[in-house]
Amino acid sequence: MLSKRRHRERVPLRIRFRRNRGRRLRRLLYALLTLLAALCAAAVLAYHLTSIPKPHPETVTQSTVFLDSGGAYLGRRGPVDRQDIPLSAVPRHVQDAVIAAENRSFRTDSGISPRAIARATLATLTGGDPQGGSTITQQYVKNALLSPEHSLARKAREALIAIKLDRTRTKDEILEGYLDTVYFGRGAAGIQSAARNYFGVDAQSLTVAQGAALASILNIPSYYEKAGSDPKVTAKLENRWEWVLDAMAASGSITAKQRAAARFPAFRFYPPGETEGQRQYLIDVAAKEAADRLGITEDRLASGGYSVTTTFDLALQDSATQLVQGHPGGKGVRVHTAVVGLVPGDGAVRLLYGGSDYARQSFNDAVSGAVEAGTALDPFSEVRHAGEPLGKLLKTTAPTPLNLASAYATVAADGRYATPYTVARITREGRTVYRARPDVRQVLDEKAALMAGVRSGAGPGAVAVDEAVDAGSAEAKNFAVAGAGGGITRRTVWTTGYDDRLALTVALFADRAGSRKGTTVPAQLPNEPSPPEFAQSVAARIWDAATKDGSKSAAEGAAEGAAASDAPNG
Repeated sequence: MLSKRRHRERVPLRIRFRRNRGRRLRRLLYALLTLLAALCAAAVLAYHLTSIPKPHPETVTQSTVFLDSGGAYLGRRGPVDRQDIPLSAVPRHVQDAVIAAENRSFRTDSGISPRAIARATLATLTGGDPQGGSTITQQYVKNALLSPEHSLARKAREALIAIKLDRTRTKDEILEGYLDTVYFGRGAAGIQSAARNYFGVDAQSLTVAQGAALASILNIPSYYEKAGSDPKVTAKLENRWEWVLDAMAASGSITAKQRAAARFPAFRFYPPGETEGQRQYLIDVAAKEAADRLGITEDRLASGGYSVTTTFDLALQDSATQLVQGHPGGKGVRVHTAVVGLVPGDGAVRLLYGGSDYARQSFNDAVSGAVEAGTALDPFSEVRHAGEPLGKLLKTTAPTPLNLASAYATVAADGRYATPYTVARITREGRTVYRARPDVRQVLDEKAALMAGVRSGAGPGAVAVDEAVDAGSAEAKNFAVAGAGGGITRRTVWTTGYDDRLALTVALFADRAGSRKGTTVPAQLPNEPSPPEFAQSVAARIWDAATKDGSKSAAEGAAEGAAASDAPNG
């Protein structure tokens, strides 16, 4: 018995393993199946317990944009440069360009890319560089719904939310959210702001070439934002742009003819130049007026996602800016030039030049600067009865350029005073929430208005018109020149001209540093160049720019601008 027991105990290990191999394999298989079932159950449970979070506050905050009377982009106000627009306002070729650049399987995938998730997980575990390759759905979840931290837990939650989002929302809804929140560089979040910052147009007006360029920028927005001003960046972006267009042509998003016709687009210069910075004077005035019209604060206006169509003519404004900055000033003396142009009988302000450098002086000379009138109001000296607010204006010794221009606009409109305004229309989410209605009242009888015009010598018909000269041009126009002081004691100069289309006023005055730090005191205008000649030259050249289309009145131009702003703009 003892020998038999020893014999059994000496069975080789190899033989014993063979005898038990099947049983061990079954146990291992059961364990793996149990683990797999547990993981699947955990995944299903996690999926059902995971809710789609609301977007971050900063991703739903929108800026308010300001447009000129023709719809040209003027600028914005708000904590972030972003405006929501429906996907229907984004051309299909722009949508396809983004899909070609970022996620070509977007229309058919389940919201995630297993390969990209595995690559990102490996990079996290090994401490490597963060990996991209996420789907558009995942990018939207990451940018708008989750924090930007890099961790396995956040990546897993991102995938779960992306899957749930893909199952509960349409692809168009996801793409719309993505295009409204993704960062394009130049401070622009969303396709609408990007279109304006890079090309100065609304998203709905983007061409195939422009759409492909914006889609290409998404790869490295902070680098590509210098496109157009940095040759190296521009060349690199152009290569990627070609790649995106090739992908669009291969997928049938664009035709071979469209691909062949595409030309790399021109970008707005970045960073903005001095002319754009000067526009902040206009935005200040329009923002205050818009907030007053809506009965809200300027802070609420700035973050409300409004589109404010102003009465300004941006091309005329930029032209005036270049003309006015030609004055050299004097030693220790700073010359101020204010220019106002408005529509008689309507009040729409087309031109408002309030200073040369907003960064140095945010105070608007045209709207708030009290300039010594001198003889500028002498044409009204015989007026005995003037309704308000003109009556009060005629009694002041230092009117603002805007107020004086409105006085002469009253003469141009046969005694009808029109309250100046800068906001023509305000929309939000495509719906009009405010539309301007001119405030016009008769404050002078027609005879008094006619006599004031004759005494000023600035109205139409003051000079004979040669047949070869346009009746509305500067060559056929007299400009009234007035002011305070004369010769070496000249303190202010006013130049005014008007007809039924436009009342234009240019005011010159000067200051120098005061005895106390940070203060200024009035100063005499330098004699070189001659202040009256300079003011008249500026006024004449602005008049030519403003009235070059002699067949169209300024009031008609303002009306056309308002009509254009009624067109859907997203």
